[in-house]
Amino acid sequence: MPPAANPQPDQHARHPAHHLGVLCALAAGAWLGAAEAPTKLVNSGLSPYAVSLCMVAGVFVARWTVPTLAQGTRQVFADLARNRHLIPIAILAGMLWAVANTLTVFAIRDVGLAIAFPIWNTNTLIGILWGRLLFGELKGASPRNVAKVVLGATAIVAAAMLLGFSTIHSSGPHATRAAAGILAALGASLLWGTMYVPYRKAYLSGMNPLSFVTIFTIGELATVLLLAFSLDPAGAAAVLHSPRVRPMLFWLFLGGFVWVIGDIFQQYATKYLGIGRAIPLSNTNQLWGLAWGALVFGELAHADAAHRLYVVAGSLVMILGALAVSTAIATEREHATTHAALHRECARYGLDPELVLAAYLGVAPAIGATRSARAQSRSWWDPILIAAALGLFVWLGLQARIPSLPLNLRWTAALAALLVLTAAAAAYRLWSQTRFE
Repeated sequence: MPPAANPQPDQHARHPAHHLGVLCALAAGAWLGAAEAPTKLVNSGLSPYAVSLCMVAGVFVARWTVPTLAQGTRQVFADLARNRHLIPIAILAGMLWAVANTLTVFAIRDVGLAIAFPIWNTNTLIGILWGRLLFGELKGASPRNVAKVVLGATAIVAAAMLLGFSTIHSSGPHATRAAAGILAALGASLLWGTMYVPYRKAYLSGMNPLSFVTIFTIGELATVLLLAFSLDPAGAAAVLHSPRVRPMLFWLFLGGFVWVIGDIFQQYATKYLGIGRAIPLSNTNQLWGLAWGALVFGELAHADAAHRLYVVAGSLVMILGALAVSTAIATEREHATTHAALHRECARYGLDPELVLAAYLGVAPAIGATRSARAQSRSWWDPILIAAALGLFVWLGLQARIPSLPLNLRWTAALAALLVLTAAAAAYRLWSQTRFE
């Protein structure tokens, strides 16, 4: 079937889908930024591998709980059965995420949250490159859009270099460890930029983001268990047996749960905007990471004026670059390229192009068909899964204590309230417009 087939859903739904993707990407930025705050516990003596293991355990619980709550496991498993060819790809994406997340813990330990965040957010460049090479994103773009992407990407690289050099040349007991922290952040950037390729491939095949993240977590958990028990068996054993570690588990599980909320919004943003636009917008998590690091943990409290200027200037340049990329709105020719990629996926795996296009856009007939089945999508074990997850968090919470780190509780409460507002706005828009399809 030629790429121009069935243009009606595209004409009527493209602009609402674009605005929805932007909202989801901004919500993702807020939640992904907040999710890194609990990894500050690495400074309380836990190894980076142990921190990553605890966070991924929370991620595993959340990635099964949220889709079950939103759709029910029967619908999730039915979607996976229709897209068996994507299961290995989703597991691979989870493995990439797990390694990248472990690298971020090393980066935070060595250079701090406020510095590490903008460096690993250079995954914008990696995502744009893969989007152009594999899915034809920006093919047929106007010169104005191309200029926005090129200049925005250049600004992101310049900002990362500015922040990196400001850390390398800083003084203090950890100055010699800064280079290792920067390399860890850059490694996370490479893996996280590549991780978007399976995302995009899944949604061009009509897969639901909630189904994708459910199977995604198998690769995450398997990889982080392998890393922890092979490279840091003592730290992994401490997570399971040490009474000193147990009070910290709640916060790390919570960090994993918060990350999942942000990642789900990011999945929808990738679906509706593509890689090259979703990553820059979700990378506004730089602002949130800087806010948590500076306002809650006081990372910049003792920095000199020059160091603060480097951090602020680098952050602003990076965000302006991301905004320039994200405002390069897709043209009709770019949409035609996307539809051609969608039809190639359909031809490769024997899918129905009309249904896949409707699911990709988040409009009928795909939504209408799934709504009729939604009432039968709940299983008797769904409430048990949700209750078990809540029970685990309650059990960990009863053993938790506030970490022995400098915290500004007022800023913590204010930033947490903003998180709730952003999630509520994005979730309501997703439900009203797509029923999470």
